[in-house]
Amino acid sequence: MNIRDICTIQTISCNRDETVQGAALLMRKHHVGDLVVVDGSDGDAIPAGMVTDRDIVVSVVALGLDPASLQVGDIMSDDLLTCREDDDVYQTIEHMRLRGIRRVPVVNANGALAGIVSADDLLEFLAEEMGDLSRISGSQQAHEKRARH
Repeated sequence: MNIRDICTIQTISCNRDETVQGAALLMRKHHVGDLVVVDGSDGDAIPAGMVTDRDIVVSVVALGLDPASLQVGDIMSDDLLTCREDDDVYQTIEHMRLRGIRRVPVVNANGALAGIVSADDLLEFLAEEMGDLSRISGSQQAHEKRARH
């Protein structure tokens, strides 16, 4: 299974010159806790970093700084892990586990933002896989009953 099959396509993003306050308003408007920070726009938007609601609280609010005077580029995480649309789900899980990252921007063949995959997306996928696996035993027992009669 490839990441494109489970990632969220509707990704909320902003440029690094967006104010921290503007980023917080985007998060509120779209009910998300993170934004992908991109260079460029639309089909040419290349992921450059991530900013989370926690980044805003810890780096701005807790220090008493003015969110309207700071830019997202000042507080974003730029040690970015991305994955490609055709990357294997299990390989992506391993990369996320090794880096301790819960959300990963998904890029297309040109490196442009194509979506985002979260630990929650992957848990949902794995739960469905486990559910399918758990039904094997019941199907096998039913098949054996029919074969014996």
